Amino acid sequence: MSKQPISLAHALASFDALWSPRVVTRVNDYDVRIAKVGGEHVWHVHEDTDEFFLVLDGELRISLRETGGERAVRLPQGSVFTVPAGTWHRPSSASGAAILMFEPTGTSSVGDRHDEVPAQVDATTGHALDG
Repeated sequence: MSKQPISLAHALASFDALWSPRVVTRVNDYDVRIAKVGGEHVWHVHEDTDEFFLVLDGELRISLRETGGERAVRLPQGSVFTVPAGTWHRPSSASGAAILMFEPTGTSSVGDRHDEVPAQVDATTGHALDG
C-alpha cells in the first residue's frame, strides 16, 4: 500500500462502477474500502465480523433483520454505523452515495450467506484502487 497520503476524492473519481468496492489502504488485517453505491445491494450476513460504514457523500440506508423484526437506519453524509456480526443487512441508496468501509482483508462484499446477487452488485473481496 501507498506510503503517501491518499485523496479519497481523487480515488472516488477514478472509477464509476456501483457496488464495486476499491481497496484504498490496509490497516493491520483490515481493508479500508471505498465504493459508489446506488439502488439496492443484496440481503447478506457476515457471520464472524462486524461491518463499519462511513458515508462520505449522499445518504445510505441500511435495512437490518433483527430478533424483533426488520428496521432501517438512515445515514446522512458524515454518519457512521456498524452492522454487528451475524446480522442480516441490505444497504441501499435511492439517490446515490459514496461510502468508506472497514472489513477484514478477504471479506466478500456479499458476506458469508446472501440472497441472489443482482447483476449490479460485485460479489468479490474488493479491487485494488488502480485496478
